[in-house]
Amino acid sequence: MDVLKDEILKKFGEHIKELRLKSGLTQDDVVLNGSKITKGTISDIENGKRNFSFTTLIDLAKGLNLPPKELFDFELDIKKYKIDE
Repeated sequence: MDVLKDEILKKFGEHIKELRLKSGLTQDDVVLNGSKITKGTISDIENGKRNFSFTTLIDLAKGLNLPPKELFDFELDIKKYKIDE
């Protein structure tokens, strides 16, 4: 994976961890909330170590008891990552 993608995944993972902690949930809670992902997968996502599928994203939202769109509500420097191209 290239450096920019790694940085984006890390930024996303930090946001997911922040959402989980704000909700008072542990990684085990996310799994128990009906999520089809494992604690290891959640840890990898939060640490920016895993690029994942859309269905995993939906499972993560379910485990966090949040609408999927809230997972994307974080700041990202578009120019730095050249997302607008």
